[in-house]
Amino acid sequence: MSETKESREQERNRHIQEMKEQLRHHFGSMEAAFLGKFGSPKEEEEFLEHILFIEGVGEQPLFDLLQKGGIQLPQPAALDDTQLQTKLWDVINGMALLGCYLSSTDHLSDRQLYEVLWTEILREPTSVCPNNANAACHIDILGGCSEEDLQLRLKYYADDEERIDWAEQFPEDTIPSREPLPYDRDRHLPAPPTSFTHRTNTC
Repeated sequence: MSETKESREQERNRHIQEMKEQLRHHFGSMEAAFLGKFGSPKEEEEFLEHILFIEGVGEQPLFDLLQKGGIQLPQPAALDDTQLQTKLWDVINGMALLGCYLSSTDHLSDRQLYEVLWTEILREPTSVCPNNANAACHIDILGGCSEEDLQLRLKYYADDEERIDWAEQFPEDTIPSREPLPYDRDRHLPAPPTSFTHRTNTC
């Protein structure tokens, strides 16, 4: 066995033991589900990484992870409109590299979206997808499901069927008039490469 291959296997075994310890700490014991047989250490490593992701073990703020990746995050007020637009897309693409994807952004200007990211979303602990996982973090800007979020969704994003269903289920609610989205960004956003999605900040 070459020294390089041996080193990789040693690193993988160390990683597997670290993940098992994280899961023991998270669950209080090693669940039987995590003690199955695997065809190789690589399969075991990938399985444990997936479980850590799904369970949200070791979540970190995206703000910190982006900075570690070399993306500076100045305060919104420190940027003029041109600088802010460039920075916003740096952040969006940096998030995608970490497996985190945005949606429902077309009701916000570039500055408004950067402010929401900078002050709220990037500060929240988030599960970052392992490199090999068929998974992605979906961050819906309107996923907080506050009254304001729901009104914005009905106003800008809901189709006729959804608006009718809402009116029938909640007849006491006022359904806002539909308005066209003021911005055209969502269709240009990076999209997850796989169909399995771990959703965050949704009802």
